This record gives sequence, structure tokens and C-alpha cells, in this order.
Amino acid sequence: MKLNKEDILKALETITVPGEGQNMVESGAVKNIVTFADEVIVDITITNPALQARKKTEVEILKAIHEKVYAKAQVKVNLKVEAPAKPAATEIKGKAIPGIKNIVAVASGKGGVGKSTVTANLAVTLAKMGFKVGVLDADIYGPSMPIMFDVELERPLSVTVDGKSKMKPVENYGVKILSIGFFTKPDQAVIWRGPMASKALNQMIFDAAWGELDFLLLDLPPGTGDIHLSIMQSLPITGAVVVSTPQNVALADAKKGVAMFQQDSINVPVLGIIENMAYFTPAELPENKYYIFGKEGAKHLSEDLQVPLLGEIPLVQSIREAGDVGRPAALQTATPLEKAFEKITQNVVQEVVYRNTDLPPTEAIKITTMAGCSAVKK
Repeated sequence: MKLNKEDILKALETITVPGEGQNMVESGAVKNIVTFADEVIVDITITNPALQARKKTEVEILKAIHEKVYAKAQVKVNLKVEAPAKPAATEIKGKAIPGIKNIVAVASGKGGVGKSTVTANLAVTLAKMGFKVGVLDADIYGPSMPIMFDVELERPLSVTVDGKSKMKPVENYGVKILSIGFFTKPDQAVIWRGPMASKALNQMIFDAAWGELDFLLLDLPPGTGDIHLSIMQSLPITGAVVVSTPQNVALADAKKGVAMFQQDSINVPVLGIIENMAYFTPAELPENKYYIFGKEGAKHLSEDLQVPLLGEIPLVQSIREAGDVGRPAALQTATPLEKAFEKITQNVVQEVVYRNTDLPPTEAIKITTMAGCSAVKK
């Protein structure tokens, strides 16, 4: 059977381009179609670099052609990712930190979903893989990294770098750490307005001797507020990871967190979603899974938002216990938890590689005040 180009175009009109809301033909994503007998080659260009978006696009093209044109057609899809053009006049380059290759923000729309626990375990897993890793505890009002890394009694030392006095991060388990918790008493509440908190963060970011790092993880506070804007104003963030539990309340807030990073005025690539407390497996019934907070909520959210699901972390008592005693659970060897965190960390690294290959460096955003409101623009 000889395939017809017009029939193929009609079939592709039924497919929506990820993140654009138009079909492939209307959006211009279809660049070329070549047919020969029962063979067809389709050249496609999309703007979403996520591996999940690529695979879904390819699968939908194959399905549309086989269902609507010819079931036995031999289809080849050449898929290219192209970043959307940005007006040169509005570009503002971020203030990069020398020696730091990738800056990954770990965020959550809602508190209590285990964001800091995930950050700590990502950090130690990256270190175990051989990467040079740092963690900036940007949760100004609820710093927890000193406890999770068993360094709450430590204090950053002052060192001289290129004639300037810098803070030397505290280090444990191969991870460099800075937190406002190092500069306050355990029972002292941090009662600061936004500008004071932002100034403290900038000092920990730019007045620190981080040295050479493959990854700097930012443990952001929950929500989408002042601290988040300050961080994104200060740094060109490589990408963001959003942590959620499966329950609807947490997912609704996680969706807002993803939306914040994806706003045109912010434009930080979302590397994916991590589902924490995905299920509970009692020690006496290791084959059983109980979905206490709901089942596969983050998976469905990732599919709806066209961002990758980086992995699931079970609800296990030892994760909490490990964090409380300052020894992240991922440090344990030959355990299901170690394997879970290894898989998630591998997925994060993979998405960072895709992001750095397919997209230009992220820019820091510029924050201005207009009519008494905080506005964000390039």
C-alpha cells in the first residue's frame, strides 16, 4: 500500500503538542513527512525536553498513523527538541557561582511531605556515586539539615579565598552543608522579614567557599513565596524537583509549585516529581503494600503536567529514624531504601543531562515593584 501524505497530516492533527495546547500541524511541530510505499518518516520538533514528553509524542504518532491511516505502516519518527526563542532585549544572565556546575532546587507546595528528607538522601546518594555535592538549607524558618547530617553542633569556619573572607561549609558524608541553623540556637525562632531572610541567603550563597561542585541542592521552604523569588533572582537554577505525597491536598499544592517554575517570567525547567510516602509495607508482611495517602497520585499529576515521575519512596519508619539521628537512610547498604534512592537519583541526573543538552542555561529573574505589588519579569 502507498501511503498518502495528506492522510498522515490529518492523523497528526489529532495529536496535541505537549505544553502548547495546539495540534502538531497547527503548531508547526511537523517539519517534514516523507512516504515511500508503506514506509513513512516524520520529522517533529517540540519544545518540551522531558524524556516522558518525547516518548509520549513518539507513541502517539505511531498510534495515530496505525489507527487512522494504515495498521501495518513502517513509521520512523525523527524527534528534535528546540528551546523557544527569547527576546534578546530582555535577557538577563544569572550570577553563576564559580566552580558549581549544576544547581537543583528541591521544592514542595505543601509542608510536611518530606522535602528536606528527600534532599538529604539525594545529596548522600549523589556523593556515593562519586559526585561533588553541596546542600544549601534555604528553609530559613525551619532549617533541618544540621540535624539530618548530624552536624548541629558544628559551625562554619572562616577561610580566605583570593584575599576575601569566606564561610567554609560544614561537611559530613561527603556533602558540604550551609544552613541558617548553624547561626541560631536550637530553641531560637527565626523571626525575620523577607529582606532580612533574603540577605542571609545571599551571604550563604555568595560568601561561601563552596569549591568545585557537580551539584548544589537547594532545600527550599514549602510554598511559593518570597524566599523562592529571592533564590531565583540570585541564581541561574539548572532545574527544579518537586516533592509530594499521593494525597489530593498535597498534589494540589505540588501542581502550584510546578506552575511557579514554569511561568514565562521564571522559566526554570522542572526535572520531575518525586512521590514520597507512596505506600506502606509492614516488616512482617514484606509483600504487601498499603496506600495510606492514596495511590499513584504523583504519577497521574506528572502525566497531566507532562513532567517526569522521578520515582516513589515508601513510608518506612527507618527513614524518619535515620533523619532524626543524623544518618540519612540512603547511607544504609543493600536495603530497598538504598535502591529506591539510587533509582531516583539516577533519574534526576539523567534529566539534568537532558536539560543541559537540549536547553540554554537558565537565567536569573529580575524582580521589580510595581503599584505596591511584587512583579516578576526578565
